[in-house]
Amino acid sequence: MELSELKPESVFYYFSEICKVPRPSKKEEKIISYLENFAAEQKLEIKKDEVGNILIKKPATPGKENLKTVVLQSHVDMVCEKNNDVEHDFLTDPIETIIDGEWLKAKGTTLGADNGIGVATELAILAANDIEHGPIECLFTIDEETGLTGAFALKEGFMSGDILLNLDSEDEGELFIGCAGGIDSVGEFHYREVPVPTGYFFFRVDVKGLKGGHSGGDIHLGRGNANKILNRFLSQTAKKYDMYICEVNGGNLRNAIPREAYAICAVPHDAKEPVRVDLNIFIADIENEFAVSEPDLKLTLQSETPRKMAIDQDTSSRLLKTLYAVPHGVYAMSQDIPGLVETSTNLASIKMIDSKKIKIETSQRSSILSARNDMANTVRAAFELGGARVSFGEGYPGWKPNPHSEILEIAVASYKRLFGVDAKVKAIHAGLECGLFLDKYPGLDMISFGPTLTGVHSPDERMHIPSVEKFWNHLLDVLANVPTKK
Repeated sequence: MELSELKPESVFYYFSEICKVPRPSKKEEKIISYLENFAAEQKLEIKKDEVGNILIKKPATPGKENLKTVVLQSHVDMVCEKNNDVEHDFLTDPIETIIDGEWLKAKGTTLGADNGIGVATELAILAANDIEHGPIECLFTIDEETGLTGAFALKEGFMSGDILLNLDSEDEGELFIGCAGGIDSVGEFHYREVPVPTGYFFFRVDVKGLKGGHSGGDIHLGRGNANKILNRFLSQTAKKYDMYICEVNGGNLRNAIPREAYAICAVPHDAKEPVRVDLNIFIADIENEFAVSEPDLKLTLQSETPRKMAIDQDTSSRLLKTLYAVPHGVYAMSQDIPGLVETSTNLASIKMIDSKKIKIETSQRSSILSARNDMANTVRAAFELGGARVSFGEGYPGWKPNPHSEILEIAVASYKRLFGVDAKVKAIHAGLECGLFLDKYPGLDMISFGPTLTGVHSPDERMHIPSVEKFWNHLLDVLANVPTKK
């Protein structure tokens, strides 16, 4: 079966089209150009702001002119993650899709259904001539994944809708009416390069095979953090032997739980075999701890080409202790909504960068602003105790639930009428752009929904094909039943 044979045909047609268009976060020029060409071909009004957000307007179908204006919203960028053994350039190469039963996935990379399926859905509605709807504005924002840049830059008056339907949720049959706010915390260590003494054994230790996933939506699942696991082994090794760290690297994106990490180290040659024995014991412990959540976890140790220089041992010691102290995972559960994570933190990445720096990126989330800031200050304290320089991102607000939303009532009734079961009304621990929209357009009535996606932000990302058709039918019914202007 080909992508073009999947239903709804128009949605999967446009999804296959944008899979051909490279769209990494902060490098969305090609997808912006695609949208501009699309609007010109469809003879639709289009606006573009200073940062690249796009708004395409479509008039109401005959007889629906008095309905409230609906904004359909998705972000155009995608998380670009791939397995280490996969050759793929996200700046030039198309996403290669694979149909696996009822699921659509990519060949060793992220699929980009987050939020490409939302973009494709909007394009299908804009191109259609057989769908009933009132006035529509389709908003395509940039750089959601690495800072919500597009939503932050959105100006008042750029859109004029009364209702906003965010198409960036990942569980069909669930309607989201609230989300967490977040902030990034970064620690930087400056180190000196020192020569490694003669007579040392060099080795590389890798942590791989972890599931990773979204640092908001998957943080409660007990998955392993590659940075934490690597640091645990390095810390115990540094206590036993005169160890030098030549290189350390783990994770990639602040909003993804790190799946892989490695370090290149040196120990005295007579510690060569003891280190291998230590790793085998460590592997047994870790595999036991993560037997359920991480069945494919792997740790390997192999000989490495000798290096002349390493990180000075004082910095190495402070780095390892800091990585131990920086928290990761769920910190508090919501007291209002059962099962919802309230506050969490993600130890996202460790990178050696120019000018002899080691950069550690983390992100904190909470549905309560003060709790988010407290979690960020907890991370700051660990960094500062270790002697790291600390900086923070701008942060973004959460979206406070409105259980009495008019469009929510319409969407709930629509789902029951179409499918004979109740939709679940929920809040989400992941960050959505909705909080920023509400900040600038306080009168907006909003919900968020979408088809079922799993493994987002990792090469395990998959989209449930039947759920796309249910989502599509639900969306069209909601559009047909939007209330009239008062």
